[in-house]
Amino acid sequence: MSGSETWALSATEALAMFRSKELSPVEYLSAQIGRITTEDDRINAVTEVVEEAVTSAREAEAFYASATPDNLTEAADSQPLLGLPVIAKEKHAITNRTLTQGLMHERDTVAAAEAAIIRRIRLAGGFVHARATSPELSCATITHSPMWGVTRNPWNPELSPGGSSGGSGAALAAGYGPMATASDIAGSTRLPAAFTGTVGFKAPYGRIPGLQPLAADWYRGDGPMARTVADTALLARVMVGVDPSDHATIESSGFLDGFDASSAEVVDGLKGTRIAMCLRLGDFPVGEDIITNTSAVASALEAAGAIVEEIELPWTAERIFETAFTHFGHLLAPAMRTSTRGHEDTLADYTLQFMADAEAVASRHTFYEGLAAEAQIQAELATAIEGFDVLLAPTSAVAGLEADSSYLDGITVDSSGIGRESSGGVQGTGVGTGVGAGGVGSEGVRLEHYWQAHMTMPFNICNRVPIVNVPSGMADCGIPTGLQVIAHAFDDRAAFDVAAAVEQLVPWTGLAPG
Repeated sequence: MSGSETWALSATEALAMFRSKELSPVEYLSAQIGRITTEDDRINAVTEVVEEAVTSAREAEAFYASATPDNLTEAADSQPLLGLPVIAKEKHAITNRTLTQGLMHERDTVAAAEAAIIRRIRLAGGFVHARATSPELSCATITHSPMWGVTRNPWNPELSPGGSSGGSGAALAAGYGPMATASDIAGSTRLPAAFTGTVGFKAPYGRIPGLQPLAADWYRGDGPMARTVADTALLARVMVGVDPSDHATIESSGFLDGFDASSAEVVDGLKGTRIAMCLRLGDFPVGEDIITNTSAVASALEAAGAIVEEIELPWTAERIFETAFTHFGHLLAPAMRTSTRGHEDTLADYTLQFMADAEAVASRHTFYEGLAAEAQIQAELATAIEGFDVLLAPTSAVAGLEADSSYLDGITVDSSGIGRESSGGVQGTGVGTGVGAGGVGSEGVRLEHYWQAHMTMPFNICNRVPIVNVPSGMADCGIPTGLQVIAHAFDDRAAFDVAAAVEQLVPWTGLAPG
């Protein structure tokens, strides 16, 4: 793999070359499709290539070929994605194309309308050229299904790219496109970004429109992924803002105005910035390689003038799980039951398990009790980060997941940081043995539920905080690790500023070798 390959260009680089007439959108699209053709038998991240993309690329090519400087300035404002291909998570509907969410019984369902974020991409001059895999109903942090098979991590095909936006993350890391759509209800943007060495933005609830009725679920949010902070910001600017289809959306004019991820001012601006770091978010059993990588990023920020202080949070993986699954049991599980009733025999094992687990937890707690638990966690976060500009935390406690595992009986984390499927035992909650102050010891650790291996759900409970996931280094198992940059409610600029500084201070390729 060479970074000079056309398909390896970032969206920002490609746009500059379109405007200077050094590259045409058709050439760029052809390189992306060629990359999918040669690589996706190995990765299996794409459900389909969208042939209409060629027409859109030709229209953009014609514009750039005859554009005057004034035309280019106007297009940069009105159509900031003009000529750029975007990978779409399959759940984001495209009119007159299939919309299955990975469900076998929906394989002939055709979307009557396009998702709000797809419409905004199109109006901004971009176009979808490939659609990406996800687990059924986006309910797992691995990406495989009876519908599409197993999606693999291009860094290490034995491991998963994460989920549920695993196809988007794998496709980005493999060079299938510069940007992708994603969604996040418990980490589904940030976990694939972490496992594939890409960038993912979990916007505050209401910032980006979603699909009703579940857009009313305050844990949810659609958003962008890319290989660079600049490209993630570029796509985010297009996605945000009030939309009549989603009553929860908020005014976002001026979002990230003046932000330039490549500017030297990004690092200069660190001087005096107060950064909290929490390595375990309570008692999450974080692998030593993840601790090392997170601490190294903090040291780089400190050397650049930031004030970094390690803090503690009074959370446990069990309490976070119990709170979130109370929410899922009262809201998400009923929706899943409705959409799958009568087709249980075709569902993936993890889908059936998710519904059963969520319903079991919800049977122990009323909806109000869940709200009270959420309020306590939100208050604890607010208290912990008072006086700081951002909080840094690992994205996942476990460095990798097996690509084809479902983790029905929990997860056993070995000393390499890979989460292996546990055998036997009864599914339940609570952290098992092997956890100490140093995280995962040489004997490993078993978690009763594999969702407890991820450090993303607390910030869906606290879903007005913006988060940018950036790569933090390599894990011992041969795939990247991720870092969450978490800002105060709706302070998106602070999260992007520190994420951009991390990217400059700890450079990362974004592309898997291959």
